Amino acid sequence: MISVTDKTILYTGAAGGLGMETTLNLLRAGAKVVAADNNPAKVADLSGKAEQEGLRKLMIRTIDLSDLATLRRELEAVSAEVGGFDIVINNAAIYPSKPFEDYSLEEMQAVQRVNVDAGIVCVQVALPHMRKKGWGRIINIASVTFYGGWTNLSPYVQSKGALVGLTRAWAREFGAYGITVNAIAPGAFPTDAEKIHPDPEGYTRFVLDHQAVKRRGMPSDISNALMFLASDAAGFITGQTLNVDGGWVMH
Repeated sequence: MISVTDKTILYTGAAGGLGMETTLNLLRAGAKVVAADNNPAKVADLSGKAEQEGLRKLMIRTIDLSDLATLRRELEAVSAEVGGFDIVINNAAIYPSKPFEDYSLEEMQAVQRVNVDAGIVCVQVALPHMRKKGWGRIINIASVTFYGGWTNLSPYVQSKGALVGLTRAWAREFGAYGITVNAIAPGAFPTDAEKIHPDPEGYTRFVLDHQAVKRRGMPSDISNALMFLASDAAGFITGQTLNVDGGWVMH
């Protein structure tokens, strides 16, 4: 049975294009969601929708994920307040686009800091509670770009590869404590991330040509996968990367 009732979830990028639908569904399912997001407009939209539905278990924390020391302090304070995190969803990411040779090392490190290092901090803060409880779920959001075929996104692809590697390492290390660790690799979803493409219609044709399912992905497609992996129903699945991409990647 898929249930997250009374679970406390730390969700980065929870108000974003693929985050909001899942956040609302988790709240509807009875979970408490600590939404870490620093986009004021999207946070206001999420808060408004939750309030409109009477979903009272939403906690918004406006945190700069690139400031790792502050992130750790704030998350430790929130963890103490809510009694620990049962589920961590590492979703937030930045995605600059330009040729590899035009990136400075500092720019590449900045992507790594937000997309990977912030997730490491989230897991380090949540892990003691999960181990003590003997139950936990960690879900990393990877990307179809990890499998190749994209130019000008080297730091982003590198960061998503790191998350896949951490998924496997954490799954092996944390399994003895009843903690599962999995990744979801979304395909090409129509979110703000697509605005980096100069020809939207051409990009849509490119996406559909590569997918087996000939429609664009919807936030609910990601939400359904996340809800499953976060539940007891997925308790014997760990170390896996689930491609939610309409059949783009098959292996």
